[in-house]
Amino acid sequence: MDDILKNLKLPVNENVLVDTRSGDDAGVYRINNQLALVQTTDFFTPIVDDPYLFGQIAAANSLSDIYAMGATPISALNIACFPDDLLDADALCAILQGGADKVAESGAVVLGGHSVKDKELKYGLAVTGLIDPAAIKINNNIKAGDKLLLTKPIGTGILTTALKNDHFTESDITDAIQSMLLLNREPAGLLQKYKANAVTDITGFGLLGHLNEMITGTGLGALISVENIPVFEKALPLAERAIHIPGGTLANINYVQSAVIMGKIPIWYLNILADPQTSGGLLISMPQSEVNAFKDELGNYSYQISDIGEIHSGKENITLV
Repeated sequence: MDDILKNLKLPVNENVLVDTRSGDDAGVYRINNQLALVQTTDFFTPIVDDPYLFGQIAAANSLSDIYAMGATPISALNIACFPDDLLDADALCAILQGGADKVAESGAVVLGGHSVKDKELKYGLAVTGLIDPAAIKINNNIKAGDKLLLTKPIGTGILTTALKNDHFTESDITDAIQSMLLLNREPAGLLQKYKANAVTDITGFGLLGHLNEMITGTGLGALISVENIPVFEKALPLAERAIHIPGGTLANINYVQSAVIMGKIPIWYLNILADPQTSGGLLISMPQSEVNAFKDELGNYSYQISDIGEIHSGKENITLV
């Protein structure tokens, strides 16, 4: 997709502050010097069996890109693809209700949307947010000496794949489901109070893929303490045995492996570090002076905030220790 986007001839507009050329989490269009629109869209196939939970998770995932930019969501549009000969109306209603309830939790509203008949069920949202242009958080403004903070555990991809393959039931992975339901609203709100140089959310490219996007083109590298990375407990043995690995994991590994220095970390651990996440946490690059106060205040909410490494000058690689 990067190669395709590079060939697009996009119109030049001085009010476009962030678009596809930056590889960021959402686009930003300036309305005036104090206000800008932040826009994103995302949708995917079900990752849990319960339709209401699926709607909630899909909505939380779509909202996450708005939070990653430091913005406040204000409205959303449903995107629904469904096989009308297989999906009953009650299930579709539950999906849409789950999405609407999660959007309402964010403080935004659902204005409508669009649906199409498709062979495979898919659901998500197009979301619009607001931000002061001076407060935009982009993903590659890292600085040497920054600490890297992660607000949620990883491993949802391998766990939900195991769920699809009947290795687990939803009750077996309630911790992962609750994490996917948790909005990134509180850490995003605190980022307007505490200085953060760069922010992204961990989704389809996995932790390493999104971290690689943060360092690319900066002349800086990242040192990651693997033992500090929060991982859902049930995901680790599956990763070590290389079972129920999502299809996107191998692509993520191929994409990022040349930039990763493994050290003594076993190669199978890439199955976790490159695991595609749904509604994952925020990865925040923050000056050391801000870290303790930020972590203390975020600790009042249901986030497993972890200091997983730091940014250093040198080659653009990710060193695992």
